[in-house]
Amino acid sequence: MDWRKAVFWQWFAVATLLLLVALCLAWELWLAPLRPGGSWLVLKVAPLLLPLRGMLNGRRYTFQWFSMAVLLWFTEGVMRAYGDHGVSQMLALAEILLSVLLFMACNLYSRLTRPSLLGK
Repeated sequence: MDWRKAVFWQWFAVATLLLLVALCLAWELWLAPLRPGGSWLVLKVAPLLLPLRGMLNGRRYTFQWFSMAVLLWFTEGVMRAYGDHGVSQMLALAEILLSVLLFMACNLYSRLTRPSLLGK
């Protein structure tokens, strides 16, 4: 098993997660908040921080469950890309892209670290 690939996807997932956190914070606080001065929708960032420790430590189970949870941000991005206009629509497209990349990275890391490969 080539652990370099698994390590690459682990850190790619962590970087993408941090970019998604930064995007959501900037979006809801400064770039295009629902209300001037920011909105309570910024709290959508809090669940994104839950898997960070497990992902940094390379826990396969964290990558597995979070690959499903990240689909919530994908769904929000699709809905806001469809319903919003201007800057908010562009930010929604960026959220879609980051969530798809994060989903892909989590699944690839989980696949490369599956127990059936450990014996080979």
